[in-house]
Amino acid sequence: MELGMVESLMPGKSNLLDPLEPSDGTHGKLYVVGTPIGNLEDITLRAIRILKEVDLIACEDTRRTQKLLNAYKIHTRTISYHEHNEMTRAPELVILMEEGSSIGLVTDAGMPVVSDPGFRLVHLAVRHGIPVIPVPGASAFVAALAASGMPVDKFRFLGFLPSRKGERRGALEELKDATKTLVFYEAPHRLLEMLKDAHEILGDREIVIAREVTKVHEEFLRGTISSTREYLKKRPVKGEITLLIGLSSSPDAAEGAAHPASIRSEIDKVMAERGLDEKGALKVVARARGVPRSEAYRQLQMEKNRKP
Repeated sequence: MELGMVESLMPGKSNLLDPLEPSDGTHGKLYVVGTPIGNLEDITLRAIRILKEVDLIACEDTRRTQKLLNAYKIHTRTISYHEHNEMTRAPELVILMEEGSSIGLVTDAGMPVVSDPGFRLVHLAVRHGIPVIPVPGASAFVAALAASGMPVDKFRFLGFLPSRKGERRGALEELKDATKTLVFYEAPHRLLEMLKDAHEILGDREIVIAREVTKVHEEFLRGTISSTREYLKKRPVKGEITLLIGLSSSPDAAEGAAHPASIRSEIDKVMAERGLDEKGALKVVARARGVPRSEAYRQLQMEKNRKP
C-alpha cells in the first residue's frame, strides 16, 4: 500500500482513499474521543470541535458514528477501525499521522480502548512518538457506579468476563477475596449463567444491574445475587448491561471494608458532638453507613465482644 493511502470500506466508494491533506503541515496527533453511550446530548463541546477539526475519524462502526456526526453537522471523513481489522489498520493510520494528519478515534459508545477497540492504535502511536490526546466523555461503568449506591471509594473494573464457563469461573475464583466493589459488563444472554457462577463462587452478595444507562429504557435493578437471578428468570432483560457486585456479606468483610473506622468510636463521637444517647447515636451512624440499625447494632456488639 502506498504511503498516505488507507482502505475505505464505505459502499460505492473506491477501495482507497485519496491521500489526506494535513491540517497544518506539522506532525499529526491522535485524539481519543469519548462519545455518548446512549443519549446523543452526552457529548462535550470539546469533542464536537475536535471531531470537526481532525482530518479523519476512525470508527468502530462508520454507519453508527455517522448518526452522531449528522446530529452535530460534522462532515469529517470516516474510516472503519474495529477488532477485526485493527492489526492492519493501526499501522496505516500511524503512517498518516507521521505525515502530518490528525485522527480522531471513536467507538460505538463511550471511551475507546475501555472494553472497546483502540489499544493497538494508541500503543503504536505512543511507540512512534505521536502525541495521544484524550478527550474525555461518557462511560457506562462510571455512570452506573455513580448511581448504584454502592461504595465507590474502592472499586475494580473488569470489563467482560470470559464467555466460556470454565474460564469465567476461574476469573471469579480470583475475585473471592476482593475488598472492592466489582464492576463488569455482561451480555444479556449470558447474564443468568454469570450470576449463577457468581453466586456459587462469591456468595450471595448485594448487586446492582444497570441496564441501558442514559437511554430511553434506563433501569437499575437492586438486590442480592439470588433474588435478582430469580427475578430475571421471569423477566429477562435486553440491552447494554453493567453489573456491580458488592463486598462479601461475611462478618469479617462486613466489618467496615467500606467503613474501616470503629463503629464504637463513631457512636462516641456522635454522642459527644450532638448530645445524643447511645441509641440515638447508633441510629445516626447506621444512616451514615447506609446500613439498617439492626446491622449497626450487630457490628457494635461484635466489637464489644472482641474486647478483653
